[in-house]
Amino acid sequence: MSLKFVSGALFFCLLLSIFPSFSSSSFISDGVFGSQALVTGRNLLQTKKTCPVNFEFMNYTIITSQCKGPKFPVKECCSAFLDFACPYTEQLNDLSNDCATTMFSYINLYGQYPPGLFANQCKGGKEGLECPAMSPASAADVNAAVNTASTSLWLTIFAALLVFVKLL
Repeated sequence: MSLKFVSGALFFCLLLSIFPSFSSSSFISDGVFGSQALVTGRNLLQTKKTCPVNFEFMNYTIITSQCKGPKFPVKECCSAFLDFACPYTEQLNDLSNDCATTMFSYINLYGQYPPGLFANQCKGGKEGLECPAMSPASAADVNAAVNTASTSLWLTIFAALLVFVKLL
């Protein structure tokens, strides 16, 4: 009986870990560009969660090699921006975290772009900028970039579940 419960619990955990990958968005909402503009006013009560993606050590050459000044061609800059940002739509569209702010900080650091460049140049539809379908290799890169925080959370939950089952 307990073996059946454990296998059911493992199957449930597997479903929970796979489910979020099916609900990812294929658009980058216009709300992410708000973090690129200068913020004015008080934000004392609007603290944001830490981004689960480590943008610090990403390869920004996809943007910096195609989007060059002084003219910053719209087609090349927006295409490069989408190539870089689209794998992270789920994290960037979550305005409760600081992913968009962090990403734009590093894009501007490595590319030395004028403030608001991508927000002013890259225009999308009603839902935002449309992302092309991701290749399996890009999806693997995204999964590798997400911090181990979510992994350790799942391991903790699984360990607690095993302890609970052992106590039964």
